[in-house]
Amino acid sequence: MVTNVTNFSRSGLYDWMAQRVSAVVLAAFFLFLLGYLVFNPGLTYAEWHGLFSHTWMRIFSLLALVALSVHAWVGMWTISTDYLTPMALGKAATVVRFLFQAVCGMAMFAFFVWGVQILWGV
Repeated sequence: MVTNVTNFSRSGLYDWMAQRVSAVVLAAFFLFLLGYLVFNPGLTYAEWHGLFSHTWMRIFSLLALVALSVHAWVGMWTISTDYLTPMALGKAATVVRFLFQAVCGMAMFAFFVWGVQILWGV
């Protein structure tokens, strides 16, 4: 049996679960923000800043950032292993897939760190 070290768990079931759980966290975060905006139509910067100054909101936002990273990694890994194959790209497929995953991973890490800096810098 061949295993890949670039996926999270070496099991499709765990990757599938991680993506579904992360989707639920992202949906909850999005719906909360949407509800907050709907119920506060004249929202000012001070109120928005106040919301994100609460520790519980920072933790919820950090959880959403982690969920976004997990969701994006599993999706990117699935797409790259499905479409960047030797059948499609020939002998260079492994190198192309590795480079694609490396660039995506570095970008996701940079966005995560940037998000944490923005979130905890409030």
